[in-house]
Formats: sequence, C-alpha cells, structure tokens
Amino acid sequence: MLQQFSLISATLALSNPLQAALRSRGKRMGIVVFSYAHRRRNPSEQTRYPAFADALETLDHIHIYNGGGLQTSVAGWDRAFAIKVRRRCEELGLFFEGQIKLPADEADIDRFEDEIRAGKAAGAKVVRIAVGGRRYEDFGTAEGFKAMKDGARKSLRWAEPIARKHRIQIAIENHKDWRIPDMLELVEGISSEYVGVCLDTGNSISLLEHPMETAEAFAKYTFSTHIKDMAVAPYEEGFLLSEVPVGMGFLDMKRIFDICEQANPNIQFNLEMITRNALKVPCLTDKYWATFDEIRGHRLAKALAMVRENASDQLTSIEGKEGDALYRYEEANIIDSVEYGERRLGLKG
Repeated sequence: MLQQFSLISATLALSNPLQAALRSRGKRMGIVVFSYAHRRRNPSEQTRYPAFADALETLDHIHIYNGGGLQTSVAGWDRAFAIKVRRRCEELGLFFEGQIKLPADEADIDRFEDEIRAGKAAGAKVVRIAVGGRRYEDFGTAEGFKAMKDGARKSLRWAEPIARKHRIQIAIENHKDWRIPDMLELVEGISSEYVGVCLDTGNSISLLEHPMETAEAFAKYTFSTHIKDMAVAPYEEGFLLSEVPVGMGFLDMKRIFDICEQANPNIQFNLEMITRNALKVPCLTDKYWATFDEIRGHRLAKALAMVRENASDQLTSIEGKEGDALYRYEEANIIDSVEYGERRLGLKG
C-alpha cells in the first residue's frame, strides 16, 4: 500500500504543473552584484544599509536570505583575496561567478589573464563579459555599431586561448546591443567550448525580440544567466521597459529555466534585479533605427503588439525614494524575487 501511495503521489505531482514547479532544482538563486546598484554606492555610514566593503561581506549578506551565490567583478583581486572568497563560498555553500572585461588591445592581454586567474582562484567556472551598451543610444550609424562588433571579435580572438588555457568559460551577455543574429555570428565564429552566452532574460526586448525567442536561440550556448522579469508599457516614442521582482512581470520564467537546464544542467540562475525607473525604448524614432537596417516592419509590429498585450501600470519607480527608503526598496525587490524563485520555480536547496 505504501508503494502504491508513493507511486500515486509521484504521478499526481508530475501531472500538476504547480507541483512540478515546486520540486527543487537542486540549486538556489544567485545574485548579480548590479542588483545592489544603489547600496553599493551608498556613501553614508549612518545607515541600516551600508555599502558592502568587499565580496566577502556581500556573500555573508546574501546568505542571510538564502541567496545561492554571487556574480561580481574580480578586477584588482590578488590571489590571496580570491582564495578567501572561494573558502567563504565553500563554508556557506554558495557558488561564485566572475565578471571581467575583454582585452581592449594587445597591451591589455596580461590584465585580462590576471583577472581570469583571480576568477578561477575564487572558484569561478564561468566569467561574464559585457561588450557594448545600449545600441540604439550609443551609435548613430550602422558603421559605428559594425566597428564595435569587429573590435569585439578581435578581443575574443585574444581572450579565447587564455580561457582555454585556464579552462574557464567566457559568457558574453546579450546586453541591449547584440540581437540574436549578431550574437550567434560572434559565438559561432569563434567556435570554442570556452566562449558562450550569459543569457539576460530581459535585455533583448529592447531590440524587439521576444524573451522566449532569445532564450531558445541562445540556450545551447548559455553558460550563465542574468535573470530578470520585465514589465512594459507604451509611451509616445515607443515603450517603457522595467525590471520588476520575479513573478510580477510577463516572462514565463519556468519555461525559460527549463530550456536553459535542458541545454546545460549545470547552469546557475543569477538574479539581476536593478531597481530603477523604467527605461525608454524609442523604437518609433529615427535615431533608434540608425543601426537596424536588417529589421523588417513586421518585427516592430510584433514587438508593439507584445507591449500592448502585456502593458502594466506596475513598473518599478524610484521617484521620491532616497537614502534608507531607497535601499530598503532595493533590498525588498531582491528578497521578493528570491522567495518567488523558491516558491514557484524550484530554486531551493
């Protein structure tokens, strides 16, 4: 009878999507340091939310609310400090991922390798890299964006042998710059097991791509993640795009997580909940289209339809929030996201 009851319970759990979502993935939500965009710049010591002195303090803090790991910059770290970070992670049962910059030129290669060494000494198997910024703000011509792409390819050709030497993966973020064809061209052009993607689940909306489309296209190359849920609303020049606590936006997070884990069972999910006012995506202006000759009208139409279908009046806002009120709001958004991950996405250990 006990065996039969166990089988029935297991069958019911598998047939119930909510129960399936509640099963542990055997990992917890990591935190990207940019989630503390305000607190890490806090100049005051007379506060309940002082800036973290270093990665060790950050690790101690996120462990309090059951964060699973940390992704942060390793710039300037020496080996001794990196080893302290690794040991603290081991003590707390956390993972660590680094953030570094690609070499800007040949003279910068040594700096890059030093940071790769630091990341590995700290326990990182993956380092996240961002190359560009907001394409539609940074470039006024297609030629300018092409020059940035060419520079990134050159930098990756310098970086890949170093990553291979130290056996650490480089994960390039799809910031608000690389559309799917651009990123695939970059990664597949290098064709290395050490060069892949840091999948940001929300950024590519600003490039008129649907979040599921981006996740599916990048899944097999995804080494790391920036997890963010998004809310949108129309405005006169395009649409507003806002990070919101996970579960409050329109992204199908469970499906995205499943896609990532099917392609890479060892993937870690890193929350990047940036508490700020909504960003403007001015896709109805001439300036926006300066670098997008390859996009056809139906792409814009689909993106605006997505905005209309998911329009929200719950966009994140920091208007009127200063000091501890702002830091408290930031912290609450992070903790709400971690707790939602535990309750609904199986991120608990």
